Amino acid sequence: MMTIDLQASDNPATDTQVDAAAAWIVVSPDKPRWRDLPHGKTLGARYARQPAVSVNEAWATDLPNRRSTRAVHLPLAAALTPFELLGAARRAVELALEHNPRELLVSVEGCGREITAAACEALASAALARTVALPVAKRMPPPASKLARLRFMGRGAAIDARRVRAEAEGNGLARQLAALPPNELTPGRYRERVANLADERGLRYDFHDIPALKRRGAGAFLAVVQGSTVKDAGILHVGYRPPGAQRNVPRVALVGKGICYDTGGVNLKTARHMFGMHQDMTGSAVALGTLLALQSLQVPFAVDAWLALAANHIGPDAYQPNDIVRAADGTSIEVVHTDAEGRMVLADTLLLATAGTPALTIDYATLTGSCIYALGKGYSGVFTNRPALVPLLIEAGQASGERVWPFPFDADYDKALDSQVADIRQCAMDGEADHILAARFLSRFVQNATPWIHLDLAAANRKGGLAHIATDETGFGVRYTLQLLLDSKVLERLG
Repeated sequence: MMTIDLQASDNPATDTQVDAAAAWIVVSPDKPRWRDLPHGKTLGARYARQPAVSVNEAWATDLPNRRSTRAVHLPLAAALTPFELLGAARRAVELALEHNPRELLVSVEGCGREITAAACEALASAALARTVALPVAKRMPPPASKLARLRFMGRGAAIDARRVRAEAEGNGLARQLAALPPNELTPGRYRERVANLADERGLRYDFHDIPALKRRGAGAFLAVVQGSTVKDAGILHVGYRPPGAQRNVPRVALVGKGICYDTGGVNLKTARHMFGMHQDMTGSAVALGTLLALQSLQVPFAVDAWLALAANHIGPDAYQPNDIVRAADGTSIEVVHTDAEGRMVLADTLLLATAGTPALTIDYATLTGSCIYALGKGYSGVFTNRPALVPLLIEAGQASGERVWPFPFDADYDKALDSQVADIRQCAMDGEADHILAARFLSRFVQNATPWIHLDLAAANRKGGLAHIATDETGFGVRYTLQLLLDSKVLERLG
């Protein structure tokens, strides 16, 4: 659990309080009344000497007081999207924490209560995200964050400390796992990490190893892993139940693609496209991080995370194009391209996850390059078998700052997956609309007409970060899912 102390006061900050702080962020409208701000005369004079300060762009100066307080001014426009606000908050936090202070004071002056509360949440999220240390193997690693306290002041200053901490913890775990090198995060070592975490957190834990999956007839999953010399793959299940929960409590299933390394298999990737494929497990990390965040918040519904942990290796036993395998429900699949392994492992994982008819299933996967080609890395793709949810899914992305965009999901796309020798083809050879075909393929393995949402994580890794996240690993999906489940009330919409 994150231990940074988060405090909020409805009182405006004073010059004395600012002078006692090593770092201070002051948020104001884009045209501030300098005389109303602490140290306003100094800030106004120095602002006038700035070459050009854009709205929503923070700038920094050191105050002429005993502590040389690092002062960061963030002028905000009234019409600001959550994504823009999170990005502005990240830049302000970077400037404020440059010298690694133990405490950060934030004052919001003259912005109105709604903008004030939103700015406090964005700055807290950005600050907590920045304190997460990603794994590095340097002899001289960067210094650990010293930040221990965040204080927010101003009319309307408020912070849901529990929510912000839980979200930052879940997102941080997802980023840390994604950043681990592939020789440290093999399927077996990943499983050990999760087992320890489940024990610490009191979560239900079970693991469907290769012999167990053979007994279930999970041939789609097993085809992908047969090229691995180490037989450590499997489907891991971690579950949370609310304290005192009754048997009929609603249940959410989170399914994650956990390919710890993806060579492409027999259809071998080129060096350029293989580098970074240790992060093909990011979907599983997002599912796990989301589960932990929801547990920390003690949500009143049950949550199960199903992680498909595997590696797509090349070797004499690796699966190959034209193979025909059967998923756990008996569906025969004609293999077309071995680099479309994600949908194979997810097929059997979705069958397990939806067997008990959860109220909602969400899967997360770095599934297709075509989704990145379509959207870039600032959005992720979203699909659902409940068309009425599409506006809600878009709104949740806008409100959370983790933006998503839907794609067509019409049944006539299935013609491209028709096979002459099996029930379905794994993919189409030409790769056209592959993100749509992948979603159509996965939908085949969602049992019992379970409501289902598929996130193709085009924004899982973006150079320079995204929104309030400064690292290339973004942890995209944790914040989005909390918005969807807790604020957008998607379970209530589903009835």
